[in-house]
Parts: sequence; C-alpha cells; structure tokens
Amino acid sequence: MVFVEIFRLLLVITGTIAGLEIGKDISSASPTPVVGMVLGAMVSYVIGGVLGRIMDKKMDVLVRHLRDVPAVEVFSAAVVGTTGLLLGLVAGLPFAALVRSPVDLPAVAAFAWILAIAGARVGISKANQLSSHLNHMKPARQFSPSTDISPTALLVDTSALMDRPVIAAYRTGLITDTLAVPQFVLDELHALAEAEAPDPASARRARRALELLDTLNNEGNELMIIPDEVPEFDSVALKVSALAERYRLRVASSSKETASAVQAQGGQIVDLRSVVSEMSPTHLAGEHLRIDLVRSGTQPLQAVGYLPDGDMVVVNNASHRIGEKDVDVVVQTSRSTSQGLLIFARLAEPGD
Repeated sequence: MVFVEIFRLLLVITGTIAGLEIGKDISSASPTPVVGMVLGAMVSYVIGGVLGRIMDKKMDVLVRHLRDVPAVEVFSAAVVGTTGLLLGLVAGLPFAALVRSPVDLPAVAAFAWILAIAGARVGISKANQLSSHLNHMKPARQFSPSTDISPTALLVDTSALMDRPVIAAYRTGLITDTLAVPQFVLDELHALAEAEAPDPASARRARRALELLDTLNNEGNELMIIPDEVPEFDSVALKVSALAERYRLRVASSSKETASAVQAQGGQIVDLRSVVSEMSPTHLAGEHLRIDLVRSGTQPLQAVGYLPDGDMVVVNNASHRIGEKDVDVVVQTSRSTSQGLLIFARLAEPGD
C-alpha cells in the first residue's frame, strides 16, 4: 500500500496545481482558483487511488511472470531499459525547460516513482538467480585428481551427490571410507548448475552438491577425483559402471539406470532411494512449518516453498502469498520422491 499512497500523493499534488492553473484561467478573482485547487485535489485523490491499486496489482502479476525468466535476461533488459530512459530524459528535459509548465516536476516524480518501484520488485524477485549467475562467472571449482584408487572407496554418480545422504553421512562421520568422484560427474554437475532453465530445481541441487564437495575438500575429508573419462560410453550410468568394474568399487546412486548397469556387471550398489525412504524426516499432519513461498505450483492456486534441506513444500490455495517470507503453513501429507521429501500443506489459520 505504500506505493499506492505515495503515487496518490504525487497525483494529488499534480491535480492541485493543475486545478489552480485552470481556475486562474477561468477567473483570477477569488474564490475560483481555490475552488479549482479543491476540485483538482479531490478528483486526483480518487483517480490516484484507483490507478495506484491497478498498477500495484499489475506489477505483482508482472513479477510472478518474470520469476520464470532467466536472471540474465532481466539484467540485460534492465541495462537496455535504463539506457533508453536516460536517452528519453536527455531528449525530454530541454523540451520541459522550454514549456515550463507548473505540473512538470510532479509528473516527472510520479513517473520516476513508478519506474523505481517496478524495477525494485523485479530486482528482488530475481536476486537469487542473478546472484547464482554471477557466481557462475567465477572459475569452476577445481579438485585435485587422484590415480591411487583405494579399494574401499565409495564411487558416486551425479544423482548420489545431488540427493544429499552420502554427503551428510561423510560430514557427520557416519561413513569414513574415501569418497570417489569421477571427473565426468563433476563436469555434469557444473553443466546442470549453470543451466538455470528449463529445470531450476536441478540447477539449485547441483550448485548445492558442488558447494558441499568444496566444503568436504576444505575440511580435509577423504575426497578422491578419478580422472578417467571412459570415452567408449556416452551414458554417465555406463561410465560409472565401467569405473566400478575397473577398480572393483561399490557404487552409491539414486538412479535406476546406474543401479541396473552396475548390477548387470555383478557390482555392488548402495541404493540411496531406499536410504532416503528409511531416513526421511517425518512431518506429521498438523505440524506447523515456516517457509518462504517463492513460485507458483503446477496446479491452480498452489504456491511452492522449500525447507532448509531442500525438500519441497506445496501449499494449496496460497498463490496470493507468493513472494512472502516466513509464511506459517500446516502439513497435510508428505511422501518420499527421487528428489527428496515432498510435503503438501495449507496456510495456517488463527485457530490452528
């Protein structure tokens, strides 16, 4: 409502000055100018409230649509749009100086206020994506390759690193064997992390996997990078299976394809889907959660947020709360998926 009230104030100022000028043109004798000022203020007050609310809603709709647009496009549009605005000011200011109308400054202030608020809202909605893209401009994380492969190492594929259980087990000391990561798995993680579209959820999970690997490396954990590329296979699952057979290693994976390929070679597979199913946190119906609602769901009126561990929360009848932070929701049901726990919830009510 702050935007609406400030826009209305600027329009009232403009209407008051315009009413005064019209009153003077009709008759300079009192009380005609005063009546013009009052009428101008009243009309602009009503019009300002209506227009302000309409523009406020339209900008919210615009921001929701722009959430699915890559941040680089928004950044580019901002640069080009700002350039166009500056060119317009350079061309328009001399004209305004020649005309010298009393409503010039309020009109320019109202226009600038609309642009400022619209830009701020778009910038806020794209802040996380823009930050990730700027981070991707940095050199990719480099890990030292290893040639001495420990026979007790645990070989992982891309799905294992993106699904958290293995990394969590290493960080907590539950697993102490060496973690073996093929170089082509790292390459795939980097590619997924940089591909914001069409699947931003996978991009976010890939970035988190790289950050956790970097943390493990810095903390001195047993992290081994296998440089073998296995060019005879195109599929990552077949490449991992070939490395497992070559070095006689166990494989941890959440991928059915990888599990099938390893088992076909007679190798040992740690099925992380079963681990996730057994160890997933239980969120009982009626439990309260506080989340940020960041985007719309696949069904009408749904809003989506994420728990700190990356699990998705789908909130029914909450699309009008998208963009709000720390929203209180109540769990209805939950189930395990290949990407973690999926929770369905509703907005909390005063009596809950």
